[in-house]
Amino acid sequence: MSAIVDTFIAPPCTDSIEILYQDEHLLLINKPAGLLSLSGKNPQNLDSVHYRLVKEFPGCTLVHRLDFGTSGVMVVARNKAINAALSQQFSQRLVTKQYEALLCGYLKQSEGIIDAPIAKDPALFPRMSVCAVKGKVSRSVYRLLGYETYPLADGTLLPVSRVRLLPETGRTHQLRIHCQHLGFPIAGCDLYGGREQPGSDRLPRLMLHASQLHFTHPVTGRVVDAGSHCPF
Repeated sequence: MSAIVDTFIAPPCTDSIEILYQDEHLLLINKPAGLLSLSGKNPQNLDSVHYRLVKEFPGCTLVHRLDFGTSGVMVVARNKAINAALSQQFSQRLVTKQYEALLCGYLKQSEGIIDAPIAKDPALFPRMSVCAVKGKVSRSVYRLLGYETYPLADGTLLPVSRVRLLPETGRTHQLRIHCQHLGFPIAGCDLYGGREQPGSDRLPRLMLHASQLHFTHPVTGRVVDAGSHCPF
């Protein structure tokens, strides 16, 4: 099997990371779209959430990631013990994640569940694929919030559906591939059909935002509800 080569070079991101909350144990941040969560192997992909934060908060580590094009709420551990405690909550599915997205076209169903197993496929790298044989259990809940027209720079109005997405599992690219599987890809998604609708190739970003994160503070035991306003 040939080695996988990642040729992606992230363009410069001038947007800053917003600190939503901080204490001696963890940070809650609002990640801008167009910023890697972790630095890549290519030295041109050095800039990332972790690269920026560790300068101000030495020893901090990422508990989870958001895709390069996705914006929104992330929790960052400030030491290894907190990372382990939060990682356990994620692995036991005790963390509730909520996203907001614009889908290409007008979604017919008002709500539903997407149950489609996701697998890695080296031949398709960096894309994942739905595979009933090799795929891992992957489940997402969606709810239609309304129909809209997104204005492009040239005045074109793109028909989109605003939806709330709740992933019950945490597979790589899960929401992007599940929306494509539903037949309504996330607008602006270059890997899973979100730039095929006429005009959608001119969207400024992936229209996916992590709007809420719900978990238990590993030290205080308090329930944390972190939120970030959707920027589109």
